[in-house]
Amino acid sequence: MAYSAKSKKTGRSFYLHKKEVTLRGGRKQIIFYFAGEAKEGAVDSLPPGYAIGENSKTGLPILKRA
Repeated sequence: MAYSAKSKKTGRSFYLHKKEVTLRGGRKQIIFYFAGEAKEGAVDSLPPGYAIGENSKTGLPILKRA
């Protein structure tokens, strides 16, 4: 089951995903993002050292370092 966060503003559930991307210099980096549906790359738990916040204007969840 994918890790989900419920928006306090809209009440919608968003699911945490993880993806490895290649930056312009060729360096690879892992990014985390929230999506409205659980798709390929969905993560089961919150990464260590991170906490969830919420954008006050849009209600979208944000992953922050704790």
